[in-house]
Amino acid sequence: MKKLLAVLAFALVAAPMFAQDSGWVSLWDGKTFKDWKKAGENPDSFRIEDGAIISNGPRCHLYYVGDYHGAKFKNFELEVDVMTAPGSNGGIYVQTAYQETGWPLQGFEIQVNNSHTDWRRTGSNYLVQDIREVPAQDGEWFTEKIVVTGNRIRTYVNGKELTDWEQPAGWEAPGGMTGRFIQADGGTISFQSHDPKSRVAYKNIRIRLLD
Repeated sequence: MKKLLAVLAFALVAAPMFAQDSGWVSLWDGKTFKDWKKAGENPDSFRIEDGAIISNGPRCHLYYVGDYHGAKFKNFELEVDVMTAPGSNGGIYVQTAYQETGWPLQGFEIQVNNSHTDWRRTGSNYLVQDIREVPAQDGEWFTEKIVVTGNRIRTYVNGKELTDWEQPAGWEAPGGMTGRFIQADGGTISFQSHDPKSRVAYKNIRIRLLD
């Protein structure tokens, strides 16, 4: 019995952080930037406070670069707990790729914005399917969910569906964003910082693959 308990204890310690029930996988350890990489510009725009990733500062993006699924996600559910300060604007990119500088050229930005002057609110598939309604309150944690299946992207806040978009044949990305289309082999996850007056907190970053 003692040997069995020792083996079980070792297995728990040695298990990767992403081994979870029901297919959900944690992409962040809640303490460090392990498995995540900041872009080369304005890296101080991201920091960790009280078990959350804080986005606050000029343009920078934070990318998942860990080993899980090679950091390439095509069909998946992503859930992130988010809290915005009043007047804040952030974003969660999906199917993107690491860049040292600039706005991500690849993938879709899902908006985080409950009261910023930009009218496109939390849950908007930015410039693709935008919403005006405010689905969450500043100063309170809410859960933002993004589901990508095939050519379809859906967004939710606290379980309520906000957008449902399917990429049409011959799709031309808006505003010259030529990389804003469904990637054949998927892409990684990224958080956006671009406004020194904004403060957005992210925690409990988890994903479930659907293929």
